[in-house]
Amino acid sequence: MHELGLVNYTVKQVTRIAEENNVSRISSVTLEFGEVSGIVTSYLNDYWNWYTKKFPILEGAKLICEEIPAITWCDDCKRTYPTVKYGKTCPHCGSGNTWLQQGNEMNIKQIEVYDAGFEGDQASAEVPEYSPQTQSEAPVQEEGGSND
Repeated sequence: MHELGLVNYTVKQVTRIAEENNVSRISSVTLEFGEVSGIVTSYLNDYWNWYTKKFPILEGAKLICEEIPAITWCDDCKRTYPTVKYGKTCPHCGSGNTWLQQGNEMNIKQIEVYDAGFEGDQASAEVPEYSPQTQSEAPVQEEGGSND
């Protein structure tokens, strides 16, 4: 049930980015997360719909979820393969000397905003990458920023 924490983090980051860019209203946020991240999309959407009502800048903003396929790398044969289908054992050489290359991350991929000059027009912005694997580590300081 880490979805509530992810929504909380996402809302804080999106709100901060919006404030830094003088955005008054957000129309959608696109998250991408790994196939084996354990994120339950229905919970994420439910928490998003509940939590964003507390933030006028995000009220009514759509949450778009995209899945990143889980890919595993084999150190022995130097090839990749789909993790979910084959698990830890490489289907190419049978080795267990493998590691997850992608598929456990979560990123805020895009923020779409209403353009203040033209009602209904939208613009979008790319945002820094976030990985739940680093959640327990010390916060990473953004270039020229602080860890608030």
